[in-house]
Amino acid sequence: MSQNKYSNRKPVIAVIGASSCGKELSDLAYETGRVIAEAGCILLNGGGKGVMEASARGAKEAGGLTVGIIPAEDKKWSNPFIDIVIATGMGQARNTVIAGSADGVIAVGGAYGTLSEVAFTLKHGKPIAGISSWERVLPEVTSFDHPQEAVDFILKKIGQNG
Repeated sequence: MSQNKYSNRKPVIAVIGASSCGKELSDLAYETGRVIAEAGCILLNGGGKGVMEASARGAKEAGGLTVGIIPAEDKKWSNPFIDIVIATGMGQARNTVIAGSADGVIAVGGAYGTLSEVAFTLKHGKPIAGISSWERVLPEVTSFDHPQEAVDFILKKIGQNG
């Protein structure tokens, strides 16, 4: 896979979404994480439960690297599928760190915490895709039905082959 146009590092794609979700969103998040890892990208998320845990599990099971930027000070707060835990102690303020650290973001479901991450992503000028998320009300979030399409969109926007 070719490298990000900005450096020689692997692209970082964040998956954001609710810390509590049903089977349908969990399955979408898992698949999104799997596709990100198979594309040779690093998965970044908030390190918690729900969409975050499902996407990290998908990435790990596909052999990918996962990074969690958690709101707590204690690394034990993180889910077991996170390889690198960044404990911020910042609470929800860590959402801007996630948006700023990613090359692109995929929102899977979510509520107001996800909305704040969407806003920070847009403020940072990063590409963002939505799967059953805020794309319903925010036209700046490009809507997709399938994780592969969302990942391909992000990779294309950041200068990859997606």
